[in-house]
Amino acid sequence: MPEGDAVARTCARLHQALAGRSLTVADLRWPGISTADLTGQVVTEVRPYGKHILIRVDNGWTVHAHLKMEGRWRVWATGAPEALRAARSPAARAVLTNSEWTAVGFSLGMLDLVRTRDEPGLIGHLGPDVLDPGFDAARAVANLASHPGTIGSALLDQTRLAGLGTIWTSESLFAQRLSPWTPAAQLSTAALAALVERARRLITASLSQPIPTTTGDRRRGEGTYVHGRSGRPCRRCGTAVRLAPIGPETRERALSYCPTCQGGIAPTDDGRPQAPLGSSPSPRGFR
Repeated sequence: MPEGDAVARTCARLHQALAGRSLTVADLRWPGISTADLTGQVVTEVRPYGKHILIRVDNGWTVHAHLKMEGRWRVWATGAPEALRAARSPAARAVLTNSEWTAVGFSLGMLDLVRTRDEPGLIGHLGPDVLDPGFDAARAVANLASHPGTIGSALLDQTRLAGLGTIWTSESLFAQRLSPWTPAAQLSTAALAALVERARRLITASLSQPIPTTTGDRRRGEGTYVHGRSGRPCRRCGTAVRLAPIGPETRERALSYCPTCQGGIAPTDDGRPQAPLGSSPSPRGFR
């Protein structure tokens, strides 16, 4: 699932293409809103909140989208053959067109049309957006501290802190030398504040990069310290990086970690060898 930085980049592209322009086509292919008519309305802005996309128009309505696992938006020049083909695709769930650009949302996980004033009904349950310029760090820390489970599952819980997924959760916890399976309530306020600051710094730095990287190396397979590196040597200590499930049953996610740097084998890890995914380790390391 795309994380907050990828969603923010998508919103920036959509804002560039749609904001300030009148819609000539607004085709929302979703039950309950497929007959809505937004043609002639001007898109005022496209904003992210966590992993959510908010496309606001000047008559007081908001098109809300969530990519979930497979969704994506693409933009083409209006009238281009690629735009025409995309609009006819069975996977297209939203087509927003103005005189210059056509934006198509494919395989979206959610699509809603609500009054802009009613947006809290869709995103009000979320924690602070980790990429929000007005980010409320104290609220985020308090939310994590009160989580009944592990710190890994707390970071992935969008109602506690919005925008992080398995990439930035794994990388942030590795950077802080914390086991993802540490109970959130056992961490001090100072430790949680440092973790939140680290996560915010890492994901913010990724905003300008097309491929997420914490190592600074943009080569394929070299951009992270632990995420996606199961079975390969830890960049700090050389121990094989491992992958294990975390979170409540039916909502488990897989996090990467180093057993040596992060406090031992996870309680959900069977300990069996995990095959490396290829590529050589980098000498870089967090300090």
